Amino acid sequence: DAVQAGKAAAASCGGCHGDAGVSTTPGMPSLAGLDPDYLVAAMKAYKSGTRKNDLMKSMLASVADVNMSKIALYFAVQRPARSQAPASGSQAAGKAAGAACSGCHGEQGVSGNPAFPSLAGQDPEYLVAALQAYKTGARNDATMKAQAALDDGAMKSLAAYFSAQQPQAPTVPERLTAVQWAQRCDRCHGINGNSTDPRLPALAAQRADYLQNALHDYRTGA
Repeated sequence: DAVQAGKAAAASCGGCHGDAGVSTTPGMPSLAGLDPDYLVAAMKAYKSGTRKNDLMKSMLASVADVNMSKIALYFAVQRPARSQAPASGSQAAGKAAGAACSGCHGEQGVSGNPAFPSLAGQDPEYLVAALQAYKTGARNDATMKAQAALDDGAMKSLAAYFSAQQPQAPTVPERLTAVQWAQRCDRCHGINGNSTDPRLPALAAQRADYLQNALHDYRTGA
């Protein structure tokens, strides 16, 4: 299924991001339990250079969008764990400063919006590096650039607070296999696409490129 395919595609990620996406390397983010939509967006940003990281750009250069989705799904359904890396900032100061982050990243760093990553339990060194990247423009995001206009001490305190919070896995929508999707078509288009209703077209043995274009047109309203 898609999760197992994602696990296979993500094999090369373990060296940096840890077994099942739980990082034990300082400065490397854990991916386990992050929303799949966010992970796909992040991978695309690295691939396009919107997020500047030569290693990530190289690793993702040949990864197709469909495989990014499978990789993201695999990591999203793994059990997240709180970072055990030491943090040098003040958790108390970070909690006070982190109130401004909750609107996007959720209470105590657990995001309920797939557009924004959860920060709870994340590696503190990575969180500081991410803030610095937004501040310098290495990550191109106008909103975060303004939010990251902090000194190093404030960044370390934010990182100390969020890294100490307990991460929670997102609610991942059911991912159907191709067979399961096709079975949903049987009611109108017949078993295995062999329609017996003259009002409804048969899909069996139809050209794949035509079907793909037709489905896209229905989805977009064209």
